[in-house]
Amino acid sequence: MRILVLGAHPDDAEFFAGGFLAKRAATGATIRIVSVTNGQSGHQSIPEAELINIRRSEASRAGAVIGATYVTGDFPDGSLQPTLELRSFVVTEIRKFAPDLVLTHRPFDYHPDHRAVGQAVQDASYMVLVPKVVPAIAPPTREPIVAYMNDLFTRPCPFRADVVMDMSAYLDKALAMMECHESQFFDWLPWIEKIDDQVPKERSQQRIWLREWYMEKLKVRVDRFWADRPGPRPKMVEAFEISEYAGKPNETMMNELFS
Repeated sequence: MRILVLGAHPDDAEFFAGGFLAKRAATGATIRIVSVTNGQSGHQSIPEAELINIRRSEASRAGAVIGATYVTGDFPDGSLQPTLELRSFVVTEIRKFAPDLVLTHRPFDYHPDHRAVGQAVQDASYMVLVPKVVPAIAPPTREPIVAYMNDLFTRPCPFRADVVMDMSAYLDKALAMMECHESQFFDWLPWIEKIDDQVPKERSQQRIWLREWYMEKLKVRVDRFWADRPGPRPKMVEAFEISEYAGKPNETMMNELFS
């Protein structure tokens, strides 16, 4: 199985789909994680040029946790638009990697960069099959399935959980990937949430804090996507919405991709 993640920023894949990626890596999948932007705006004080290098290094280490290739693009963080340039970038990534499954953001999200990537993937889902679009690279022999990573937003339309998975067994792996993004989870995100005074200084204590912080985020996700299901309440849930604009999976394909 070949899985391509097209996220807006370094750390998006881990936060939204880290458990699924860890599970699939453990079963032998080949995984390529792409941050479309360079992450230059994701900090309150580190200079942009320095931050780009830091985030590239963090992403590379996060990918190594599960044996995935993790790369960051050159589009500026914070000013992404669903342009023809971005669409061509997405078409190129899909054609070169030839994935069975593409994970990305929905075109409805709080962050404009997320929306831009989701829109570009949606627009590329048909164009990837057209030979005269990005003609230097041949179209794929099969149309990949595209799935949106979960979000909690309801306007203009809510996330539709076509797949809901208990990922509790892979929580530690997801956290290990997130921990590699030190500039984000121990500095920038606490700062933007106005809770940076709660983050411990010692690394061992930071790990404990990160787990507690992420578990609070997961509670909301579990409430949304697992509320009506029987059995024990899981610690970690990940959900996906199948895009109507890309490949149409049958039941067998869905089982192979998400079992």
